Amino acid sequence: MNRQAQLTAENNRLEEMLNEASKSELLPPNAKPNHCYARVVVPAEYATETETVLVAEESERVTVVPAQYETVTEEVLVEEAYEELKVIPATYKTVTEEVLVSEASTELKTIPAEYRTVTEEIMVSPAYTTWEKGRGAIERIDEATGEIMCLVEVPAEYKTVTRQELVSPERTVEVEVPAEYKTVTRRVIDQPARTETVTVPAVYETVEVVREVRKPQVQKTTIPAEYAEVTKQRLVTDADMEWREILCETNTTEDVVRRLQVALEQKGYDPVWIDGVYGDRTRNAVIQYQQDNGLPYGQLTMGTLQHMGVEL
Repeated sequence: MNRQAQLTAENNRLEEMLNEASKSELLPPNAKPNHCYARVVVPAEYATETETVLVAEESERVTVVPAQYETVTEEVLVEEAYEELKVIPATYKTVTEEVLVSEASTELKTIPAEYRTVTEEIMVSPAYTTWEKGRGAIERIDEATGEIMCLVEVPAEYKTVTRQELVSPERTVEVEVPAEYKTVTRRVIDQPARTETVTVPAVYETVEVVREVRKPQVQKTTIPAEYAEVTKQRLVTDADMEWREILCETNTTEDVVRRLQVALEQKGYDPVWIDGVYGDRTRNAVIQYQQDNGLPYGQLTMGTLQHMGVEL
């Protein structure tokens, strides 16, 4: 359906609502001489509400600071002191042994946290009911008979929100690191000399050894929960029909209508012609302006002229 057809249908619906409302209240209250009045549709009012929903729960991040080591030098005995004879030399044998280079230690291994995705629905707008035109076996004969109204239930509107939920927190596991050894070969006396004894000093070797200065440390950081703002509309007052002062042939001029058409065109609502005639095209543009700005609509009210800045 194009825009022109929508406006025509809206105008027809407004005329039907005005005809129906006029049956219960024939004349406007507190009317003034030389003023025109009409029943117009006062649109429903809604309030925008913001709700805070949980997206991700508070969690904890575990960081492992590794152990700190330093390298030192030590003298390791390679060959023991021994005695030898000048006449009968001593005999020797080779001995192999393992020397500790790095002591056994432990280190911490981090197992990351596990999460699962949780999806839930939240209500954006509640369910409500509204009246719509219906048809049946009996059709309208005149303005007083045959009209059918149906009460239609409009379901509530929901929005799906996805968030992360902690299943198991991050944790650490202690792992054993074995000691490290170095194989050293040295000579020892197998049989000493049998004559003059000569003392041979011991032989040492300088090696580098890695030692743990500070053990691994665990640092825990709290990650705050995450929230999201969800906006929804709440009905404050329903739409209604009220008497309002309007601009009609009795209290208007072509100049006023022409200035109205110029104001509509400046605000982006095409009245088609700037001719001072309040025709269907101008009337449709006025209704569209009223609906877009939340004004009572159906007729050209004085409030609409004031909102557009058109003076009489």
